Amino acid sequence: MNNAIDHSETTEAEILAYESEELFTVSVKDKGVGIFAKIQRDKGLEDERHALLELSKGKLTTDEENHSGEGIFFSSRAADYFTIVSHDLNYISHDGQDNDFLLHRDADKYQEGTSVIMRVALDGKQTMKEIFDEFAMPEEYTFAKTIVPVRLATYEGTSLVSRSQARRLLARVNQFRVAILDFEGVDMVGQAFADEAFRVFAAGHPETELVPVNMTSQVEDMVERALRQRQG
Repeated sequence: MNNAIDHSETTEAEILAYESEELFTVSVKDKGVGIFAKIQRDKGLEDERHALLELSKGKLTTDEENHSGEGIFFSSRAADYFTIVSHDLNYISHDGQDNDFLLHRDADKYQEGTSVIMRVALDGKQTMKEIFDEFAMPEEYTFAKTIVPVRLATYEGTSLVSRSQARRLLARVNQFRVAILDFEGVDMVGQAFADEAFRVFAAGHPETELVPVNMTSQVEDMVERALRQRQG
């Protein structure tokens, strides 16, 4: 609701909350400028999909004086189901950090403004302390670890092959001590992409550890090649 008040550039928002036998659901909907369009405009990004990629990393806000940029990151991991719908994009996260993915909506389902829906299981055992602890370094109370869904950097019909794609994926990642790069849904990457990420970026930002997970054999081969070249 604070995001709707401070960022949506509209004066109206709708809040719904309801409970079933298994789930508690909360939704906030406004008819403003749209969350991804707002980020794209204010941060000078390529398009709304690029804005979604940046949002998923955390520590992103268009109002640094009043917001930390951490709310959506932690909210999406606290919920058993979390979705943001704006214009023709639908970002969905199931079970916290797993299986984040992006859907393109048909033209007849264009969503004006922004709609956020969260569902939490009534018998859930996860606590907010456990979530914060997972993304903080030991003995620290800082947002030090992020998970980057690599598939959000791909465009339909293309693969991750270029250095520019790697730079876009890793923009602002140096703000974290650990960045888990989740390659779920990415079948292949090119040599230039892997080299830029795991040799060039890693050498230039030794304070940030890149941890690739959920790799296909082809992706793993490319990553290992880049790591060997860095070491050699």
